[in-house]
Amino acid sequence: MRADEALDEAVILTQALLRIPSVTPDAGAAIAHLQGWLEARGFRCARPDRNGVPNLFARYGEGRPVFAFNGHLDVVPPGGGWTRDPWGAELESGRIYGRGAADMKSGVAAFAVAATRFLAANPGFGGSILLLITGDEEGPSVDGTPALLDWMAARGERPDHCLVGEPTCPERMGEMMKIGRRGSVTFALTARGSQGHAAYPHRARNPIPPLMKLLDRLASEPLDAGTAHFEPSTLSIVTVDVGNPADNVIPAEARAKLNIRFNDAHTADSLQKRIEAAAAEIFPPTGVDLDLTRRVSGVSFVTEPGPFTDLLRDSVEASTGLRPELSTSGGTSDARYMQAVCPVAEFGLVGATLHKADEWVEAAHVVQLAEIHQAILERYFKAFGGAFGTAS
Repeated sequence: MRADEALDEAVILTQALLRIPSVTPDAGAAIAHLQGWLEARGFRCARPDRNGVPNLFARYGEGRPVFAFNGHLDVVPPGGGWTRDPWGAELESGRIYGRGAADMKSGVAAFAVAATRFLAANPGFGGSILLLITGDEEGPSVDGTPALLDWMAARGERPDHCLVGEPTCPERMGEMMKIGRRGSVTFALTARGSQGHAAYPHRARNPIPPLMKLLDRLASEPLDAGTAHFEPSTLSIVTVDVGNPADNVIPAEARAKLNIRFNDAHTADSLQKRIEAAAAEIFPPTGVDLDLTRRVSGVSFVTEPGPFTDLLRDSVEASTGLRPELSTSGGTSDARYMQAVCPVAEFGLVGATLHKADEWVEAAHVVQLAEIHQAILERYFKAFGGAFGTAS
């Protein structure tokens, strides 16, 4: 590691944030630190906290276009197995250690530093930069970015494009960016029959066979063959529960849950109709009733490749020598909320150690990421600066 990397502002800010414990949603101290850091550099900040979740809205500029960075400062619990202080932010052999080093305090630090460097070099750039920071991404994620967007909508604040700074590279810096995500929905199925003696099954209505038949059908039939930007959707049976301790009793109730990660060929409504249609063929002859509920934790979306994604890829390639693959892989992120208001993409560090014991990132990559984000801002305001009026 070069000596100047340890002294780089992005590394220093990363370490400062890592030293503040911020297990979700208790990220208020970390967000307050970043707020003070940004305000000292000319950003106007507000705290759209909701239901005890800390959030930060920071803006520089009044005109358009409006470019937003989105990220989070809450982290998962450290867990066991650490050989270092998870809040120590140790810098050793070029690596920064700590809970949140990869996911994603380093990413927030990198785009915060990049924004201030861009502003120092371009004092009259004419547009606006937003930093949207939440303390609820690793938790329920209902009072974080959604609360920020609700607060912004009430005040007429709307970005034109957004970059989410989650770690997106599997192994090498620059190899992947995300332009979409699969949706995620969990269905809870409760089959209700009537209890009886196992020796007299004709006197009971056993809920298990029709439920198992339905689950088998759903798991056996492919949902699709994939779409232009997505792999095939997947359906996973995640639990089956009867809760019957007796081997001579037919239970009255059986429950199951299944999780579907779906591409843009489906919606939660269309998937529910698919389940209901299969259940309508299986359950009525048995006299067993089926209750179906769902919880949607993300919708499927994609930002079509074009000038915005090309600009991001050009900036990454210029720094890393790799032209990032456009991917929709992985779980969900707060990009699922940002996509409702503007085109969004995700790019960040190598995420190989996220949520692990002794989580770490390369200090050199943090420095490089700040340089990439600054280059993105340079390209963005040159490319899109003439496409909007001056009103925010």
